Amino acid sequence: MSSELGKKVREIREAEGLGRQAFCDLIDVPKQTLINIETGRSGPSGKLLAEVSKAFTKYTLWLMTDQTDEACGQISPDIEKARSALKKTGTDTN
Repeated sequence: MSSELGKKVREIREAEGLGRQAFCDLIDVPKQTLINIETGRSGPSGKLLAEVSKAFTKYTLWLMTDQTDEACGQISPDIEKARSALKKTGTDTN
């Protein structure tokens, strides 16, 4: 399970277009800790998951349950990547 959460943390970071150091600066965690989590060497602590959820609230439901609820603003990184791709092509109507 911890490696699955580590993959999710990485997906969030990548969907937000952040490098490891920038992400670590936002959630106040050492870079090596993030590397260990993303590579599955260690699992994320509850504190780290809380910080990720606080910094990126739109992913909280997906991070914890694998569910999304776009009506409530709860999305997955895949949805964010698709939205970003639409904005780049000029097909986003918002």
